[in-house]
Amino acid sequence: MDVIELFEKGSELAYKSCIPHVSVDCVVFGFHQSSLKVLLLKMKGFDKWGLPGGYVKTNEDLNNAAHRILKARTGATDLYLEQFNVFGNVGRSEADMAHLPQRFWQRQRFVSVGYYALVNYGEITPVTDRISESCEWRDIDDLPELMMDHKEIMNSALHTLRRNINYTPVGLNLLPREFTMPQLQRLYEIILGKALHRGNFQRKIHSFNILNKLDATPSKNAHRPPILYSFNTDRYNEALQNGLKQDW
Repeated sequence: MDVIELFEKGSELAYKSCIPHVSVDCVVFGFHQSSLKVLLLKMKGFDKWGLPGGYVKTNEDLNNAAHRILKARTGATDLYLEQFNVFGNVGRSEADMAHLPQRFWQRQRFVSVGYYALVNYGEITPVTDRISESCEWRDIDDLPELMMDHKEIMNSALHTLRRNINYTPVGLNLLPREFTMPQLQRLYEIILGKALHRGNFQRKIHSFNILNKLDATPSKNAHRPPILYSFNTDRYNEALQNGLKQDW
């Protein structure tokens, strides 16, 4: 089946089961090797990359559509997911969809609802489907060319995450269950887009009383093992209700 036939089949199915002119685009953030990653896919017949997205079924709530779309792409059922903006500029998809026939569902004008998800990188397995040839993590500082307005959507998600960092469980959802203080600081630095003073950062974090210090594993060499922490989930969530109240 060639690309046109592939999208024609999807078009026929969408006309039967989805709401016209409404779509969902998802920015999935992960953290790995001191870098913030975003999940991207490359659809068959397209030169540019894009964010995971899809359409809303006629009998489906909007949030449920976003969860369904991300489960298909990541296999994860328990995600931190937040709606952050709506994107509806005229012609936002015309240039990249121009090779598809005008009658296809995908050629309609769509208003897209943006969601961002925070996930544990090590627990996610990117999944391709019948219309995509690749689905993989890419560093936010080294992105390929993105289709439509997906660069704008990703930047808007990052800006929202930065603005709401004191109310969002970034560490709980992006870091592994056990982590070091430098890893936590690096995560905050990437999201905030600036370097942070090591001592000040540690004092601020410890003042929230949201960390559990883990017992060190004895080392077989002369080097001291790194100090590991985990989050006290109850205290973390309680602290976030009022905001961490810090100027980073």
